[in-house]
Amino acid sequence: MCTAGRRWGRRQRVLLWGVLLAAWEAACGQLRYSVSEEMPKGSFVGDVAKDLGLQLLALQDHGVRVVTESTTQHFALHGKTGYLVTAERIDREQLCRLVEKCVVRCELVVEGEMKVYGIQVEITDINDNAPSFREAEKELRLSETTVPGSRFPLAEAHDPDLGRNSLQSYELSGDEHFSLAVQAGPGGDQRPELVLTKALDREEAAVHELVLRASDGGDPARTGTVRIRVTVLDANDNTPVFSQSEYMVRVPEDVPVGSVLVIVMATDEDEGLNGDMKYSFHKISDRASELFHLNSETGEITVKNDLDFEEIPSHELEVQARDGGELSDTAKVVITVTDVNDNEPKISMRSALSEISEDAPSGTVVALLHLQDRDSGSNGEVRCSLNGTVPFRLEKSFEHYYHVVTARELDREQVSEYNLTIWAADGGSPSLQSSTVLALRVLDVNDNAPVFTQERYSARLAENNAAGALVLTVRATDADWGQNARVRYRLSEGWVRGLPLSSYVSVQAETGALYALRSFDYEEVREVELWVRAEDGGSPALSSNVSVRLLIVDENDNAPQVLYPPPPPPAGAGWAGVELAPRSSEPGALVAKVVAVDADAGQNAWLSYELAKATEPGLFRLGLHSGEVRTARFPLARDAARHSLVVLVKDHGRPALSATATLTVLLADSVAELLAELGSSADAAAPGEPAASLTRWLVLAVAAVSCLFLAFLLLLLALRLRRWRRSQLLADTSGALRGVPATHFVGIDGVRAFLHSYSHEVSLTADSRKSHLRFSGGSYCDTLPARPLPDKPAPLLGEEDPASSRTKEPAVPPQAQPNTDWRFSQTQRPGTSGSQNGEEAGAWPNNQFDTEMLQAMILASANEAADGNSTLGGGNGTMGLSARYGPQFTLQHVPDYRQNVYIPGSNATLTNAAGKRDAKNAAPAGGNKKKSGKKEKK
Repeated sequence: MCTAGRRWGRRQRVLLWGVLLAAWEAACGQLRYSVSEEMPKGSFVGDVAKDLGLQLLALQDHGVRVVTESTTQHFALHGKTGYLVTAERIDREQLCRLVEKCVVRCELVVEGEMKVYGIQVEITDINDNAPSFREAEKELRLSETTVPGSRFPLAEAHDPDLGRNSLQSYELSGDEHFSLAVQAGPGGDQRPELVLTKALDREEAAVHELVLRASDGGDPARTGTVRIRVTVLDANDNTPVFSQSEYMVRVPEDVPVGSVLVIVMATDEDEGLNGDMKYSFHKISDRASELFHLNSETGEITVKNDLDFEEIPSHELEVQARDGGELSDTAKVVITVTDVNDNEPKISMRSALSEISEDAPSGTVVALLHLQDRDSGSNGEVRCSLNGTVPFRLEKSFEHYYHVVTARELDREQVSEYNLTIWAADGGSPSLQSSTVLALRVLDVNDNAPVFTQERYSARLAENNAAGALVLTVRATDADWGQNARVRYRLSEGWVRGLPLSSYVSVQAETGALYALRSFDYEEVREVELWVRAEDGGSPALSSNVSVRLLIVDENDNAPQVLYPPPPPPAGAGWAGVELAPRSSEPGALVAKVVAVDADAGQNAWLSYELAKATEPGLFRLGLHSGEVRTARFPLARDAARHSLVVLVKDHGRPALSATATLTVLLADSVAELLAELGSSADAAAPGEPAASLTRWLVLAVAAVSCLFLAFLLLLLALRLRRWRRSQLLADTSGALRGVPATHFVGIDGVRAFLHSYSHEVSLTADSRKSHLRFSGGSYCDTLPARPLPDKPAPLLGEEDPASSRTKEPAVPPQAQPNTDWRFSQTQRPGTSGSQNGEEAGAWPNNQFDTEMLQAMILASANEAADGNSTLGGGNGTMGLSARYGPQFTLQHVPDYRQNVYIPGSNATLTNAAGKRDAKNAAPAGGNKKKSGKKEKK
């Protein structure tokens, strides 16, 4: 009972050691199995999935396969069960000719995990081969004098099986003269010998038939036979003897075919036929018989086919020398094949990726390589390298396996594809090399934002463009690929004149073309600043912005607008644009000034004046750029009293636009001449009235003129008294300003010309029609009027006089801002000499004292205009001053036209000493920009 327990414990320990050994081999990556030869295809070898601890689903997903170094695939992996099975019928004797232990090595490669496992399968032998002899019949010639007990070597049987299945015994049958003796060779092999047990007698039996049978130890046993024919000859008492019992030869594997390796030589002391020897192979393998040839006459052993060290490194041959008397001797020939570096390294791509993302981390495995060199020693030592400077490196994985991994981060925008050339070189001299190419495509990642081809864009667009006109095209490029490089454009939010930017322009999302959605007007919008965003199609998307500046180019779409003289009133309403000039005017005396503006800019707003028509062509001349009408010569007595001038105002656009203005100039030195001209004008105004009506109107006109004349005299007297009183007040209250010219107090641009008082000696009255005459020979006074009383405030600039509301003239349209694109030179710019600069709006003085003086003068002028009997101003019944010098022609009507200031009857032009009109903006009350001429036409 105890013995059984000990035996059972011993078995458990052996089983445990076997399990531990299998587990250790699996942990080291080596699996060992055994399978019998000649098993049918698909026979079970081992459970690889269980031994490696792999799941069946993982085997299917990760692409597991079995690879081997040989060209023949002996084993395969069953995908559904994970078993290692035979891929074909295996013959151990063919697979392992000279190897006692036949082990086939293969590798299990897991492509998805880039792992490899070694597998060793031992092929066990079965008794599938019977012993066989090289020749089916053997003939021996023995002399009848052969001594009994002589031994004669027989042909050995060959059995490729191993162990008990190999050759085990020999048996001889057939004749009592012979027996069988089996000798053990140096390697443990059995060598049969024929032993002569009884003397031969040729006369008794000339031929003896024997059968040699060889048996193996299989179950059942297999046998092979050879027939031995012994011919009895006459006596031959000397046997051949080799010079060496063993010949050793070393030959490189690249020895040329036909080369002599060794010459065996044997001697025989007999003469004649008994001393004539023949050489033959006594023992040789099938492969050696294909490689070597023995000359039977000379004993030369030559190379018949190419040798291969990697196939068989050494060969053992037995050579027999036989004389004519059938006596023989044997010698052993050992041919050692030395290695030559005749095999280049072989690179096998076990697993490889074809694509890799550019953001893959460093150390990512992209390929699994296997290197093999069939040479030995230094000739079989292989070094592996990558060609060129590439972001990859090689790492050794398992024995002759290498990993190709990334050495740093990749950038598809620099290199989109890699053709990695992998070189393998052995250590031979000279070294042999081989290479393989790994094609790897880098997948794109959205890591580049779109980049515009320009840092900023600008375009010029002519105004009045058609809606939908192409402005310009922006373009951005993205270094990425595919969807990540698809760029779309859109506008950033913005506002233009209170409207969304998208209502003015749009951008085509695919092409980047910028279109104008509406017609632009230079007078409203001169430039548009916008931002265009380019966004790629990545996830997340990347974008960039670019500034686009759109400049609106002016076109000549606005005709000049005449501000003075005003347009003629309706028929029968009176005279318009009447200027007075004394007949005593000198050449060059300023008579009138035509004032016009153009809403355009630049050359399109540069105006020139031409005298298109005149009653007396040589009497007046017109300034080309100033619009000033001056006398060209002394007026003559024969010159008509009333002159009509038609002035053509043109801009410099292409094509040029123009406007006309009509001026009426009256030449008169006395009241009689003025009345006569007035009467003739009245007659011309109503030629179709009956005589009674005309007489009635003439009486009324004379009465009105008389009343106006009387009022004018009273007004002159009041003005003289007021000036005297003001001078007294200034002398008492403003002693600090004594001696300073009055012009120094009036320095406001745009209004200075209208703050001077013009006193005339004669003023005539007419009927209720709105007639305006100006007598140019009056006196000029620089003295400011006195400040009005606070209980009766005068109307401010731009307000309407209550006294004249009943006979209000037609409203003058608001004037546009002066065009600053074209200016007069300093000598051409009119204005009060020595005047000071105004404030920013150009409407008021720049100190408190000037402001009070200006307000006082304006209020005084307004009080005078409000007086019903006043002969100044432009109210009803006034025939003294022109309409543009009356209180109604305030800053509201003339924002900033300093070039309009002139002194009738004089050749002096007031200039602006400060010269800073262009640096100031218009006053808020009168500086609103007039709309363009094309809008007025609507």
